[in-house]
Amino acid sequence: MRYVIAVGASQIRPDAYDKVTGKAIYPDDLEFPDMLYAGVYRSTIPYGRVIKMNIEEIRKLPGVVEVIDHTMIPGAKKHGVIFKDIPVLVDDMIKRVGDCLLLIVCDTKEALRNALKAVKVEYEECEGVFTIEDALKEGAPIIGDGSNILYHIKVKKGDIGQGFKEAKYIVENTYYSQMTEHVFLQPECAIGKIGDDGLVEVYVATQYPHYDREEVARCLNLKDEEVRIINTAVGGAFGAREDINPQCHAALAAYITKRPVKVLYDREESIISHAKRHPMKMYYKTGVREDGKLCALEARIYGDTGAYASWGTNILRKSALHATGPYVIPNVFVEAIAVHTNNPFAGAMRGFGAAQVPLAIEAQMDMLAEKLGMHPLKFRYINCFEVGSVTASGQVLESGVAIKECIEKLAEHDSIPL
Repeated sequence: MRYVIAVGASQIRPDAYDKVTGKAIYPDDLEFPDMLYAGVYRSTIPYGRVIKMNIEEIRKLPGVVEVIDHTMIPGAKKHGVIFKDIPVLVDDMIKRVGDCLLLIVCDTKEALRNALKAVKVEYEECEGVFTIEDALKEGAPIIGDGSNILYHIKVKKGDIGQGFKEAKYIVENTYYSQMTEHVFLQPECAIGKIGDDGLVEVYVATQYPHYDREEVARCLNLKDEEVRIINTAVGGAFGAREDINPQCHAALAAYITKRPVKVLYDREESIISHAKRHPMKMYYKTGVREDGKLCALEARIYGDTGAYASWGTNILRKSALHATGPYVIPNVFVEAIAVHTNNPFAGAMRGFGAAQVPLAIEAQMDMLAEKLGMHPLKFRYINCFEVGSVTASGQVLESGVAIKECIEKLAEHDSIPL
């Protein structure tokens, strides 16, 4: 057997040629005979219930093949990567603007546009919560399952009280990071059809085809092996394609109509529909000794996980574990909390919770260095991890720790004494 050593050598991406030449096949490039087109009517309120919808009127419109509500779902009505809380089609409470209420199937795209515009909904609107602070108030409307706190983790190391007693200087601040949209080039699209062998097929650009199969099967009350996911070319994802989005709708429409059905989002619907990066509120208190060594860090990190759980538990766990940055700090107390609101739900996006906390920890490092009258690069050098360091969570770093060498090169380049 012949092995090719790839480390240190440039590699050509296997999909690069097809993508740059336009030969790559995305879901919307596919057309099948007798194709139908489906779209979702989404809620325009953030919190409340549906009193009535003009479903029978919509069914009579030209070109409308079927109007599907939650009562027509043969299996599970909710999905989710960890907690099954996101409605395929709402059957109880609307929890955000953009929740899926109706799935309309038509024989042309124009008929679908007209049908979606003709939907009329009477709502019973409820008072929602839109900030972390309001969600945590006593008596706040409960968005989650019995609580607005989805997840709460604590990381402890050493004696935090003693650590601050040793401090020459203490810096204390609150930091905020914003919600962020992925804006990948290819909006969501999926095609559902019944294969020649009777299996339900879904053509989709996805990050998790095995998970998609499981969720589509749950929705249709089928076995996993009765569903086939065909992963097309993916035009960007960055985490947003980890949650189910058009997959169940395309499969459900094909399952009911027995015809191929395409679901395609425009940019506005894409932004409304999928998860966002968690906006966070981060309180930090950090102490340093007179010799420049960090001695204590206390942090409370709140993530607005929005209406649904998605990856909220994993995101806030990683925020807690990365809260101390790449620095040796003997005394640590960190807690991270994922909080439900009626905002767009937050989930996976490049960095998984480790992207927000550097804003806080690195600003703290700069301020402490300034109080010591020390160059910020030197301050980081004397406090950063090296092989053998132990993180706040107790992990021993046995290899692959090159931050000191990196700082040395930077210092050499700029003639900074370390």
